[in-house]
Amino acid sequence: MSQPDAPPPTGEHAATDTHRLVAERQAKLAELAAGAPAYPHRFDRTHDSASLRAREAELTAGGAAVRVAGRVMTKRIMGKTAFLPLQDDAGSVQTYFRRDDLGEEEFRRVARLLDAGDIIGVAGTLFRTRTGELTVRVQEWALLAKALRPLPEKWHDMSLELRTRRRYLDLAMNPESRARFRRRAAVIECVRGLLDEEGFLQVETPALQPVYGGATARPFTTHHNALDSRLFLRIADELYLKRLIIGGYEKVFEICKDFRNEGMDRTHNPEFTMMECYAAYWDYHDMMALVERLFARLAAQFGEGGRIVYGGREIDLGGGFRRLRFLDGLREATGVDFRGLGRDETAAHARRLGVEVAPTMGTGKILDELFTLLVEPKLIQPTFVMDHPQELSPLAKAHRDEPGLVERFEPFVAGFEVGNSFTELNDPAEQRRRFLAQAELRAAGDDEAQPLDEDFLQALEHGMPPTAGLGMGLDRLVMLLCDCHSIRDVLLFPHLRPEERDGSRETGPGDAADGAPAP
Repeated sequence: MSQPDAPPPTGEHAATDTHRLVAERQAKLAELAAGAPAYPHRFDRTHDSASLRAREAELTAGGAAVRVAGRVMTKRIMGKTAFLPLQDDAGSVQTYFRRDDLGEEEFRRVARLLDAGDIIGVAGTLFRTRTGELTVRVQEWALLAKALRPLPEKWHDMSLELRTRRRYLDLAMNPESRARFRRRAAVIECVRGLLDEEGFLQVETPALQPVYGGATARPFTTHHNALDSRLFLRIADELYLKRLIIGGYEKVFEICKDFRNEGMDRTHNPEFTMMECYAAYWDYHDMMALVERLFARLAAQFGEGGRIVYGGREIDLGGGFRRLRFLDGLREATGVDFRGLGRDETAAHARRLGVEVAPTMGTGKILDELFTLLVEPKLIQPTFVMDHPQELSPLAKAHRDEPGLVERFEPFVAGFEVGNSFTELNDPAEQRRRFLAQAELRAAGDDEAQPLDEDFLQALEHGMPPTAGLGMGLDRLVMLLCDCHSIRDVLLFPHLRPEERDGSRETGPGDAADGAPAP
């Protein structure tokens, strides 16, 4: 019979216990390898767990032989029988080993040498036990890979730290995590599918750029040895996609990794997935309509009745977006109309309202900090925040009705931004002036201001039609549709602080519990 779980060891005792278990499993591997290859090259499967369930009636009625493989999740020895549930990518199926079927010696090898975590293949027939469990009665089996380190015990609370630092353990232990990343793939495919239907061409642009731009952010810097030149990992692909609009494509999009050398929090990771699209002859109102069509489709595919639940709140994704002008939102939150106020007066209001104002911050950035603090957390239902101060948007076209503002919107849902869109600036002289204004901010100490891109200005001088652009953070979109409250939960391999080092080996949270100290 299986034994009850013992309390988890801790500290040095845990490390010692782990090394003991590893040594025991290495000895078992040596014994198993004496009779057959320890790590065979392949295994012929006839079914996975899902197809066994789908074809159960046919397979059980005919007594057909099946061959399945997967990871042993538990092992129960009950006298002359053993039950080993196998987990594969599609689910799990129970396997049933009998001494009378395998023989005394082979059954003893299964009972003594196999462990939870091992990957095996089995051949046998399908049936249901008296308790209704779909089960393969094993006639033959083969070791495919020995788990030398134990899986986390079932009593172990897999913390966010452990799940993200040891993602392979999270996926092995938690079917809901595997389902979440399948949903991520489906969300991205839904976005791509709508853009395909709308006539956008998917393209690829450089990740290594001689001049970074398209957003206000600090870049990662590298050096190309052959060219002896400094390069930057892209912070956005906007300026390259606009070059394609200048070249004659009318609708383009890219789904890619962007990189920003900035802080990390629940919605920020230094490496993230963006979708950017551009459409000639559109303005930001056309792009708002596209976003509403996209969210209606996402709501239909991933919600119920066009609604989702995020953080315990019901959100209507299928009913369109409220329009909220940036300065109107600030006035509603603060009682102050910031239109026409200078930098000093704006800074005084901001300090009174709890915003720390640095000397390098211009008027627009101070207003942005105020908006982030006081307005954004309240934007739970879908909202387009629109018509921002020009200083915040050096690549957007000036507002056609109100000087000092630009035609820009950001979609907000559940209190955070999921995208950014402009009526794009296509006047090369005005674009140069905006770049020079950004250069002044950089000279004053703003290291997120955009550098001047002379090649892009030259391209723009060849003529770009009226254009609207949209960037959407796909990681945040997945967070929304999976009810996840940390970006780490929707990234297979998020960036984390380095683990503390102890002598020549790394240690970190979860090591003792998951059995993973480096040798």
